[in-house]
Amino acid sequence: MRYTKKTGRGYAGTKRYPGKVLKIPMTVYTIDDYLKLLENAGLVTARRLLGRGSAPVRSITYDSSQAAPGCLFVCKGALFRREYLLDAAEKGAVLYISETDYQVADLPCILVSDIRQAMPLLARHFYQIPEGALRYIGITGTKGKTTTAYYVKAIFDEYMKQTGGAPIAFFTSVETYDGKERRPSRITTPESMELYRHFRNAFESGIRCVAMEVSSQALKYGRVLGIPYDVGVFLNISEDHISPVEHKDFQDYFQSKLLLFRQVQTACVNLDSPFSREILAGAASAKRILTFGTTAGADVCGYDLHTENGRICFRASCRDFDEAFALAMHGAFNVENALAAIAVAWACGLPVKAMQDGLARATVNGRMEEFSSRDGRIKAIVDYAHNALSFEKIFEAAREEFPGYRLVSVFGCPGGKALNRRKDLGTVAGKASSRIYLTADDPGLEDVLDICREIGSYVEESGCPYVCVPDREEAIRMAVREVRQPSVLLILGKGSETGQKIGRLDIPYRSDSEIIRECLREYDAAADSGPAD
Repeated sequence: MRYTKKTGRGYAGTKRYPGKVLKIPMTVYTIDDYLKLLENAGLVTARRLLGRGSAPVRSITYDSSQAAPGCLFVCKGALFRREYLLDAAEKGAVLYISETDYQVADLPCILVSDIRQAMPLLARHFYQIPEGALRYIGITGTKGKTTTAYYVKAIFDEYMKQTGGAPIAFFTSVETYDGKERRPSRITTPESMELYRHFRNAFESGIRCVAMEVSSQALKYGRVLGIPYDVGVFLNISEDHISPVEHKDFQDYFQSKLLLFRQVQTACVNLDSPFSREILAGAASAKRILTFGTTAGADVCGYDLHTENGRICFRASCRDFDEAFALAMHGAFNVENALAAIAVAWACGLPVKAMQDGLARATVNGRMEEFSSRDGRIKAIVDYAHNALSFEKIFEAAREEFPGYRLVSVFGCPGGKALNRRKDLGTVAGKASSRIYLTADDPGLEDVLDICREIGSYVEESGCPYVCVPDREEAIRMAVREVRQPSVLLILGKGSETGQKIGRLDIPYRSDSEIIRECLREYDAAADSGPAD
């Protein structure tokens, strides 16, 4: 069913699935059914069913801790160990699917040529989302995915509120919501088996629309393979995630992002991107292409960007309207994300009023989140910015919105991946900052000080003073303590995250927002008790 501007009916519900909570039981398939599925896809290289092809499969998982009686267990990942399979077998697995024959006695197996291609097929078959029951919106790009997803959510939720529909499901690097579960996210785009479980929850909850970030890793490794995106958004591209464990070079990264267009109906492309020509060429497989941006000729064109009563304001025009918009979030660069969300909503036939109301209230924890001391001497911005493009944009926004303030930055780089960031972030921040505090940002198996010193070697080229402070909370506190004149503290990289990857463990960590709030309360209390230094 196509969406219409008049009713927006495709998102409020369809004739068959009218946006109500539904209890449609799932068919329980057998081992033979899954074998046939994989054979039809040309993936089966061998099988050993031990005469149990009629055994029912009652759950699917790749995590042995989640294994249960009657489960289908998938062996995936370079770090997979036979012990995981033995654990699943002890817990009652009835079948394993793998690229490798682990020779587990008395456990049926199906061997496949590509486990990554097999996983979404298995997940879709098990969770049985009726065709056309959900409408999918996928958002990719180097920066802005999370904010754009929240903008889309705010617009669609506003429309749903007006029409009696359910708030949409969404999957971002910050939060996951599917109608039954709401929780912090572990990764940007989950594995296909988790995604389809969430899709099933959304469907049963009466949700009829899903908005989600789609990472380059998810595209490269087939996590979203087969999802029929009604709208796919490509925001921008710059060098990032280049490392031995991610993408070998920029072309691999770029081509992975472009894979999104192989499975979209309407492609929304940012005409402001320096790579817009290449992105448009990649979008040629989509049935429809809509462009957005501030570049003349964009289908959704933004103009008259200005600040009014402390808010970013602009106008957006397209074939059907020319209207004013205001954003709740700081940063002129967020107009790009807002135009993307407007393009999505327009493509789906939503009214302008829902777009305006949604954007006027949309905020994201840890994204351009502003804090201030009572005397106005310290402004602090907490943001997830973690690559060259996002650093350039946020420093530019800080200069424009806080004239007369020094820029002081607090950030680090992850261990073992995205190695190009160390030079990129050190160079960008060094040129823009008055002082830099280098600290931990998911160091993993690397030493924090080694990472900080490597970043510092690039900061030094600009002559900007910096200090290495391994403990992130102490780095933030030191930045506040050492303020001597009006300053904007840019606390970058972690956003709203509440954990640090140290060694092989995820260590609980108070969010940057929580820490800076406490620091500013202490600063205000000290200011009340006596003159500042």
